[in-house]
Amino acid sequence: MGSTGTDLPRTEQPQHEVQVNGFWMDETEVTNAQFRAFVTATGYVTTAERKPEWESLQRQLPPGTPKPPEESLVPGSMVFTPPTSPVGTEDFTQWWRYVPGASWKHPEGPDSNLDGKDDHPVIHVSWEDATAYARWVGKRLPTEAEWEFAARGGLASKRFPWGDERPTEDAARCNIWHGTFPHLNTKPKDRQRTMPVKSFAPNGYGLFDMAGNVWEWCSDWYRPDEYARRQRTGSPTVNPTGPAANPDPTSGHIPRRVTRGGSFLCHESYCESYRPGARRGTDPDTGMSHIGFRCVKSGP
Repeated sequence: MGSTGTDLPRTEQPQHEVQVNGFWMDETEVTNAQFRAFVTATGYVTTAERKPEWESLQRQLPPGTPKPPEESLVPGSMVFTPPTSPVGTEDFTQWWRYVPGASWKHPEGPDSNLDGKDDHPVIHVSWEDATAYARWVGKRLPTEAEWEFAARGGLASKRFPWGDERPTEDAARCNIWHGTFPHLNTKPKDRQRTMPVKSFAPNGYGLFDMAGNVWEWCSDWYRPDEYARRQRTGSPTVNPTGPAANPDPTSGHIPRRVTRGGSFLCHESYCESYRPGARRGTDPDTGMSHIGFRCVKSGP
């Protein structure tokens, strides 16, 4: 588990041996049609559709941050909004915007809908939303170790789920950014955001979109030095479930859960996270237009 190479983040290193018990994994990311069935059956309301609670927001902000006006606390979610001209990639606020009314049903805002997108991955779902769906279908979110094992598809130490060949516009293997990030995407308009699941070939385990399309929630809390901590034991880690709650010393007061797989926004010039070893931490209360999930079920 993990990556090697001086060009890859230290959070993915060192490589270390892990054992996981057998499990079943959804062959695709959970789709809009599947999530709609859950909402219809249960009446579930996602995080993005609820009015934000100041007590919850406060935990994500620096201590002493004043409470915003009550009228600004409205349901919504973060939507990718590309700038109209080249910008530096140091400040992600240049292409992310909080859009009131954005949710899984209205992915770009209140005037958008899911027409023709039943087979696209559901987005704007928080970790809580994903966990609620998984529980409803009798499954759970994968651990980070399970996710990486599945993403590799039986190929050990390869850079990508299909091998070491980099994806290109001429040899597209996954739904990622083509062009100059974040202002110029050279793909056709209808392929610049999420794409239908199964748009690309599966990996060696028959799993689709383990690279790109949308980031996927895992069950683990995130800690950037988790792999270094494991290696100190000197023996394989069996069925790791991640560290204790809120363990990330780099995030201050903000607890984060692991997300994996990269998304349609990933590009090697900015975020080559469409690799099995790539990992990051995401605020579990966050719904964004490039985060989804898939489920697993423990084996017999």
